[in-house]
Amino acid sequence: MMSQRVGIEISLAVAEVAKLADVDVVAAYPITPQTHIVERLAELVANGELSAEYIPVESEHSAMSACLGSSAVGARTFTATAGQGLELMHEVVDVAPSLRLPIVMAVANRALSGPLSVWCDHSDAMGVRDCGWVQMFAENGQAAFDLSLCAFRIAEDPSVLLPTMVHLDGFSLSHVIEPISMLEKDELEGFIPPYEHPFPLRPDKPVTMGAFAPPVIYTETRKAQEVALRSSKKVILQAWKEFGHRFGRYYSPVEGYKSKEATTLLLTMGSFGETATVAIDRMRDNGESVGLINLRLWRPFPFDEIRQAVRNADIVIVFDRCLSSGGPGGPVCSEIRSALYGEKKQPQVVSFIGGLGGRDVTPDDFVNVIRRGIEIAEKGSDEEYEMIGVRE
Repeated sequence: MMSQRVGIEISLAVAEVAKLADVDVVAAYPITPQTHIVERLAELVANGELSAEYIPVESEHSAMSACLGSSAVGARTFTATAGQGLELMHEVVDVAPSLRLPIVMAVANRALSGPLSVWCDHSDAMGVRDCGWVQMFAENGQAAFDLSLCAFRIAEDPSVLLPTMVHLDGFSLSHVIEPISMLEKDELEGFIPPYEHPFPLRPDKPVTMGAFAPPVIYTETRKAQEVALRSSKKVILQAWKEFGHRFGRYYSPVEGYKSKEATTLLLTMGSFGETATVAIDRMRDNGESVGLINLRLWRPFPFDEIRQAVRNADIVIVFDRCLSSGGPGGPVCSEIRSALYGEKKQPQVVSFIGGLGGRDVTPDDFVNVIRRGIEIAEKGSDEEYEMIGVRE
């Protein structure tokens, strides 16, 4: 199906997804660089284009608290946040998956304080990586639009019923105008079925949610939540497959670019993947055996797909946009090393960190990262990781 391509700010395209999904409730607090998403939704509600309840709360903590309530009674619920807002929301973010509430949230990724920054890195995403949400990363506006649509389908599937985040890099995606293939509501017929929570809060049929759990049952409840999150992967794959069949754009947990026969692979997540393709093209034209893999599905972590993607590589260079302070370097690199531990053929995994607080990383920088990563793999290094672009 060929959809109409429209030049639109990516934040506004994400807001249009909530309209297409016909959400019932939007509870949100404005924070840079997420603000344009919820501002647009407020306009759509105010002018009658979206029949929904818009709740202008006093904080992000309150936003997610309101989302819990609305989703629990069976309302299709959407919110958005970024950076410090996600941190303030954190206490309640953990509650949503334990209550099996399929809230959809867009996160315009932003560096955490301090020092204060409104620019992009992935430290906010890494702060909530273990909260039990399904999490996906977009590398451009089209992916942000498509994945947001898929998020409703995935989250509300009766076998999933888990909240879902779609991460899009702040400013470098959220505020950029791109040509995006938009969809009409009739085109989505059947793809996002009506949301019907099997155990909604109802006065005439009371249920208990979020009750006190003594030690005798807490472990079992956490185990059940973990099983549900891991089991959601098959639904995610099916949703992406159906989306591709219907609209011609296919998504995978791990996506490669000139990677199949490459002996050295660069791994990125988010918008830097598109920048890195320029570096890969230059190096391939120079006869160098390099390729790129882009990690799209962050939770549940795609262990099998990662192992398959790097099976022919000798070196994997992981580029993180977050520093795990006092640890081994980047959190994504740590997870890649964990996924590959025990494999019969293990590539050498090299960790780089850059792009913190919105620092630009150019194709030339990626070329230097790859060549330095190859040097480290061959000769070793005294450091656990290297951070690029640090001024002396």
